[in-house]
Amino acid sequence: MNTIDKLISNLNKEQKDAVLSTEGPNLIVAGAGSGKTRVLTTRLIHIINQKKAFPNQILCVTFTNKAAKEMQNRVMQHVKGTSNAIPWLGTFHSISVRFLRRHAEALGYKSNFTILDTDDQKKLIRNIVKSEDLDAKKFSPQLIMYHIDQWKNKGLLPKDVELKKQGLIMKSILKVYEIYQVKTKDLNSFDFGDLILFCVKLFEEHKDIKEIYNNNFKYVLVDEFQDTNFIQNKWLNLLVNKNENICCVGDDDQSIYSWRGAEIKNFLTFDKIYKNCKVFKLEQNYRSTKNILETASNLISNNSNRVGKKLWSSSNQGELVKLNCYKTGKEEAQGISDIIEQIIKKKYSLNEVSILVRAIYQTREFEERFLQVGIGYRVLGGIKFYERAEIKDAVSYLRIINQKFDDLALERVIGSPKRGIGEATLNQIYTFGKANKLCLEDSITKILEKGHFKPKIKTTLKQLINMIQKWRRDAAIMKHYDLLKLVLDESGYSSMLKNKKDLENENRLENLKELLRAMQDYESLQSFLEHVALATSIDQEWEGAKINLMTMHAAKGLEFDVVFLPGWEEGLFPHQKSLDEKGDFALEEERRLAYVGITRAKKEAYISFAMKRAFHGDWMDALPSRFINEIPDESVEKNEIDIVKNDDFDFNQDNSIEFDNEYRSPGWDRFKKKKLLKWKK
Repeated sequence: MNTIDKLISNLNKEQKDAVLSTEGPNLIVAGAGSGKTRVLTTRLIHIINQKKAFPNQILCVTFTNKAAKEMQNRVMQHVKGTSNAIPWLGTFHSISVRFLRRHAEALGYKSNFTILDTDDQKKLIRNIVKSEDLDAKKFSPQLIMYHIDQWKNKGLLPKDVELKKQGLIMKSILKVYEIYQVKTKDLNSFDFGDLILFCVKLFEEHKDIKEIYNNNFKYVLVDEFQDTNFIQNKWLNLLVNKNENICCVGDDDQSIYSWRGAEIKNFLTFDKIYKNCKVFKLEQNYRSTKNILETASNLISNNSNRVGKKLWSSSNQGELVKLNCYKTGKEEAQGISDIIEQIIKKKYSLNEVSILVRAIYQTREFEERFLQVGIGYRVLGGIKFYERAEIKDAVSYLRIINQKFDDLALERVIGSPKRGIGEATLNQIYTFGKANKLCLEDSITKILEKGHFKPKIKTTLKQLINMIQKWRRDAAIMKHYDLLKLVLDESGYSSMLKNKKDLENENRLENLKELLRAMQDYESLQSFLEHVALATSIDQEWEGAKINLMTMHAAKGLEFDVVFLPGWEEGLFPHQKSLDEKGDFALEEERRLAYVGITRAKKEAYISFAMKRAFHGDWMDALPSRFINEIPDESVEKNEIDIVKNDDFDFNQDNSIEFDNEYRSPGWDRFKKKKLLKWKK
């Protein structure tokens, strides 16, 4: 039996059917922990093994670089050939970069374009807001970037936008968008939203280019299809050939990113767009115990907009899901901490324990408690490696060396280290460049020739431009990591950090050393810069035995032996702001988020809520989340707690609790004396 036959023989019947059905449109509805990555990878290897297509005739799209790398490693273990004989495997953005590098000229760009990060976008938008004399407080970069991103997710360039609200603010934002797109083109750069949007424009406006890829890609495979937005779905449909060999894998019950533009209808209507679609349901879960699955399945069954499936497991029944109530949020943190210390630590590594919250501010009380009792923890988030100031400075040097049109990189280089070049000089350069349609570097060169700078500024800028031009020559003959070391030394950046001997600067130097080590994993400066631009937070590595604190959104795709789910209260979860903005649609997404949270647990799950919680300095009475009432009694252990003994609740004859509070929210006209829980008295 060869390797691929062994892989297929180890699959269950539903997984095997999904792998072997290679032709035509296929939708694989893969429940949490049902082995979807294994199915997708095996399917890809099977197609190559059966010689249905060469590896480079397969397009496989994932949502994170980490997932793409893992899949590529698995595939290469089973596929013989050169490193070039691999599928087009990557994220929507990374594959779009490959298309655009090849065909940038067709869109009026140069192939060595820069990819702007968030800070670059903010800086550019601030400059536009200032030049248009707009109120910087009303028109923050975040607000404008939000609307630009929304438009791009819907496939709209400025000329395509039709404003429903004709107010002055939206008209001004649209004007900024128009100027922004002109400026990014002048800079020979794309932002993240452009990468997919301009690929769509490329295929729509150049049918000959589209046909090249339609003919090349015999099979299209898509992971996490439920997370696609409008423009990503359009991108996919344009690349599918006449045989419609597209296979999408995902779970509609885990669609939790509508705030990023994800549209669950792409998943729910797939079989209507592709009429001959075959649907496969992977319902056997290999992760969690039966009680955890029953809890999650019963909860999600309350949603109406779903394909529908019921997870099952051949594993043991497992521990009942624990349901705890606390007086306050602080006591909730203390109670969970006590459970971890007294029970969980004796059975599991802290690395396999996670606390999943609805809102990131909920971590504060847990952090304070863990610091107090000496439990190690980590918060997913904080400042990412490539967003640290010294790393961004170093990368900016590399970007301007890579292409001279990158004004934003050069502006950062001019100020790092400080060279005595102030805002007035920069404004002078930008004004000259705007009038003469020149990039920042060419503007500086021309003004130097004309002798319009003050002597000290003239010397500084001339020295900098000469160094940049020298580094470009060095780049042609040096390894990119050796080049950066040279740049840091010759620019004075390393000396700046070494001369200030304190812990912060020592850490910055260590970070730069780590950057130099990281660069050695990439073949060229171009590939490294693309990696920096496309790097995502989910790819970060964790070290040490520590409890994991994160939002439920950040936990998707992860799994832990033990999961704590605190804060299940109306207004917090489901989140009131979401309900107010999107009503029943938001309620279903919040319920899907609860489903994701519960199904992260392999062995034990703890759900809890507090009777009152501190909010903006005030104590707010809380009601248990409606999701608690949707959990089946038989899979849950409702624990006796001190507050019951203290007569904080009034009990009926059947021991159920009655709340005198009245509560309004979309979906519930009134919340009045509703029997929610049955606690032991």
